[in-house]
Amino acid sequence: MSSPTLTDKVSKMIHQDILNGVLLPGQKLVVADLKQRYAVGASPIREALVQLSWTKYVNLEPQKGCWVAPVSISELTDLYDSLRFVTSVLIKQAIEVGDESWELDVLTSFHKLSRIKLSKDDFDWTEWEERQHQFHVALLEGAVSKNMLNFFSDLINQVKRYRYYAVVNGLDNSAINLDEYEIIMKLVLAKDAGQAAEKFDAHLNRTKEQIQQIIEAAA
Repeated sequence: MSSPTLTDKVSKMIHQDILNGVLLPGQKLVVADLKQRYAVGASPIREALVQLSWTKYVNLEPQKGCWVAPVSISELTDLYDSLRFVTSVLIKQAIEVGDESWELDVLTSFHKLSRIKLSKDDFDWTEWEERQHQFHVALLEGAVSKNMLNFFSDLINQVKRYRYYAVVNGLDNSAINLDEYEIIMKLVLAKDAGQAAEKFDAHLNRTKEQIQQIIEAAA
């Protein structure tokens, strides 16, 4: 058995290659090819693929092999419907019980997001996606429901694969509306739970529609 550290390292590399579109949705993952690509033995490759199957980034079938998880509008819709449901509950809870430390995290995560240069020449999609991801997480971390937060974490990481798929396949940064994020942040800090939940829901739905257009165009 390989060391956990090496397995985790390989898992992160495969994970990143899936996000960046180096490994494509539906592509079969052959251990011999991956050994050559990542310059490691078969054992950490196999263990990494098992790890990635737990997070649903790959599909693993005993005796048949392993594939990068495909993308589909039906799964996208299911993920976002679930995400919109759980975030509606969590954002209201976070606003109700979140302390000053949580408020500072929300403000800091928005500030970092707003510092990204949106001009086409200087724009860094990867940096934007990571900071947007952290903003979404920060909004809800003030909630106290650990089970729902774990569910949210699982959903947002699956959605992340779809967001990157859209970026790789031509999503234009003109689709970004920074004012939308600022409005959500201000409503959260103003403790307006109803409006904050409504605006966040609309934001998630708009993002889902953008990704769906990319999937449809690529079909």
